[in-house]
Amino acid sequence: MKIFITVCLLVLSLSFNADAEQKKQLGNWDVHYIAFPAPLLTPEIAQQYKLQRSKYNGVINISVLDTESKQAQQVTISGIAKDLQGRQRTLEFTEVTEGSAVYYLAQLPFRHEQRFTFTISISNSSETQQLMFDQTFYVD
Repeated sequence: MKIFITVCLLVLSLSFNADAEQKKQLGNWDVHYIAFPAPLLTPEIAQQYKLQRSKYNGVINISVLDTESKQAQQVTISGIAKDLQGRQRTLEFTEVTEGSAVYYLAQLPFRHEQRFTFTISISNSSETQQLMFDQTFYVD
């Protein structure tokens, strides 16, 4: 099993305060997304993917699959996170490829009980979709 998938499963099982992995069908894609506190990553995984493990950092993980074939899609992805006071942060996504799996990772600093609305633009040469979701982060 791929290392990052194992980490995501671990995060899902440990993350009682965060929403579990979610999926939305957008056009011809199944978009899987999860946001969680960075300390849930092991030091080795954080180092491998150049993610900073801090109790004040969140990780956003997005993968895009073709709805019919279930094959991972390479896309262009960008987004913003907006807090309840209207402050926006641009998300810088990094593409990670492990075999046939493709993930897009970004980090976001936060404060305890800070809620964000995420607006993510996903596109390829023939399609553009927008993913929106909310997430509250907690400092342990």
